[in-house]
Amino acid sequence: MNRQPTLEGETLHLRPLREEDREALFAVASDREIWALHPAHDRWQRPVFDALFDDALAHGGALAVIEKPVPSEVERASGRMIGSSQYRPSAKVPGALEIGWTFLARDHWGGATNRELKRLMLEHLLAHAEQAVFRVGSGNLRSRRAMEKIGGRLLELTEDVSYPDGRVIAHVFYAIDRENFAAGPLSA
Repeated sequence: MNRQPTLEGETLHLRPLREEDREALFAVASDREIWALHPAHDRWQRPVFDALFDDALAHGGALAVIEKPVPSEVERASGRMIGSSQYRPSAKVPGALEIGWTFLARDHWGGATNRELKRLMLEHLLAHAEQAVFRVGSGNLRSRRAMEKIGGRLLELTEDVSYPDGRVIAHVFYAIDRENFAAGPLSA
């Protein structure tokens, strides 16, 4: 499976993340509130963000999430960078791919953008695999609710993840398979 496809939705354009996206993506990530409930709550800081960005480029599978211009704004050469997401092989579920490392600008929280982003990524992944896996910090209630809204099924798997600051944070896993995706809330 191509882990860095170009995917087009109604309001989003996803494409491989590139080095030249660093500043535009940092402009999004520098909002402290994005990370308030995230286990890595310091990603708004430049050195921490740069390490995250470098890691995303090194692992491949990272996508830039770009808002398509609305018709009244067609004079803009391109849409606005609003976040990023990734496909990565799962370290916990053999043979599975994870969708994760996702963050979006706060003006795109709470609904349509995350659904469209996950729908595009799931359509691509599930054309090549039976199941997509998502790893979420157990205390990240915003992300857990988002997973449940899009039809994620909580698995009986956990993982303790060590962070650079020495904290160890428990994570849970959700799955969406082809059958559930076809019948679920993202299929429309």
